[in-house]
Amino acid sequence: MAILEVKNISKSFASLKAVDDISFSIEEGDVLGVLGPNGAGKTTMIRMIMNIIVPDNGTVTLLNSTEKSTANLIGYLPEERGIYRKMKLVNVLLFLAKLKEMKMSEAKKQIDYWLKRLDLMKWKKKKIEELSKGMQQKLQFIATILHKPKLLILDEPFLGLDPINTKLIKEIIMELKANGTTIIFSTHQMESAEKLCNKIMLINKGKQILSGKIGKVKESFGKHNIHLEYGGKDDFLKESTYIKKFDNFGNYVEIQLKDDMPSQDFLKEIVPIIQIRKFEIKEPSLNDIFIETVHSHGKEDDHE
Repeated sequence: MAILEVKNISKSFASLKAVDDISFSIEEGDVLGVLGPNGAGKTTMIRMIMNIIVPDNGTVTLLNSTEKSTANLIGYLPEERGIYRKMKLVNVLLFLAKLKEMKMSEAKKQIDYWLKRLDLMKWKKKKIEELSKGMQQKLQFIATILHKPKLLILDEPFLGLDPINTKLIKEIIMELKANGTTIIFSTHQMESAEKLCNKIMLINKGKQILSGKIGKVKESFGKHNIHLEYGGKDDFLKESTYIKKFDNFGNYVEIQLKDDMPSQDFLKEIVPIIQIRKFEIKEPSLNDIFIETVHSHGKEDDHE
């Protein structure tokens, strides 16, 4: 069942097209990584899903409903962090739990569980202004998941966290995924997206330029990437009509073939020319795919 369905949403600010005709859907249990350079339109899109910004065109449907009554089914961690600095930690969480219509007995139980899990229990009765930036970040993450949302939307969830707490948040995200929570998160950490997501969507200049299951996306890009170890002259690297670009590391070379050039034909071309020690079709990383796709579409000024 589709937890979220977005159809043809667009948003302009004066003459700037921040989001341009984006459509996608996610099923229960999916983890979707929303990727893109700064100013691509990621946050604007998320704000439309959250009904913070109303789209100029298109619809957002959550659990087969376009009504605001589904808001309590969502947990949202915005990119801009902000909590009540003069309030005590526990009072902030109780207040936010009440807004999500949690029973106080359940809220208190969940608060204690997550404070222990994220090593914040001894700060329970401290004011927010006494907490470090990283502690405040963990507090907001707790507030996002406290009411056990069906859909979790995290905008740059690892921002401001040290490596230890980043690892902890990733572990919790994987646990939530295993328990059936549907998750959308935007990030610049390609390695995190690669490990956590089963689907990705790449946005650039407000447009959705790449999307799909991560395995399929990597497979489509990997057909043209070659890891080659060889002996002999390297003249063929500049002379071959098969090669789009290459990086020569001395003892090996990474080659990207042109889109319409089969790797087997390239292999046949170089067999008589060099001594091949290793010829391997290489699966690209998400970072490779991100850089190649964004560069191929060019860059413009910030959209967010």
